[in-house]
Amino acid sequence: MNIIQHWLTNITLIPSPNCDHRPDPDDISLTVIHCISLPPGEFGHHYIDQLFCNQLNDDDHPYFKDICQLKVSAHLLIRRNGDFVQYVPFDQRAWHAGQSHYQGRESCNDFSIGIELEGTEHTPYTDQQYYRLAEVIKVLLDQYPTLSKQRIVGHSDIAPGRKTDPGASFDWPKLFSLLS
Repeated sequence: MNIIQHWLTNITLIPSPNCDHRPDPDDISLTVIHCISLPPGEFGHHYIDQLFCNQLNDDDHPYFKDICQLKVSAHLLIRRNGDFVQYVPFDQRAWHAGQSHYQGRESCNDFSIGIELEGTEHTPYTDQQYYRLAEVIKVLLDQYPTLSKQRIVGHSDIAPGRKTDPGASFDWPKLFSLLS
């Protein structure tokens, strides 16, 4: 796996309109781990792609009526089987963190890469997801020198009280063991 012009190679690319320029494109210094499933607790659909591309049909599921108008994205999604989808090039600001702060800095979207895992806070993530997450983090660490293993956090860490993902089901020691 390589990065060319801020896109991973040999994966599915679905460009999202929900991104913009970073205030400082050289300040990519935080990795944020999230989880998502649509509808909640269901896996394997293309609803996440649709949400991140403003194409979610509110008639497809009652839950979608509350979220179909959201303008959100992430840089990457890692599906349950380990497949990647990239929505936003890494030099652009994806809209994944919302109101957030980390180590005294507000607006984490400005300086972070957002990685979504298809899952829930209470469903164990798959081994394939951990292996692929570690693989992509290593590539990102090589490409972007301001990233570090010490600056990998969950959404809950940058939006405490508002967000809980990736949740209790995420095995942080397993991820850091794979990064060693």
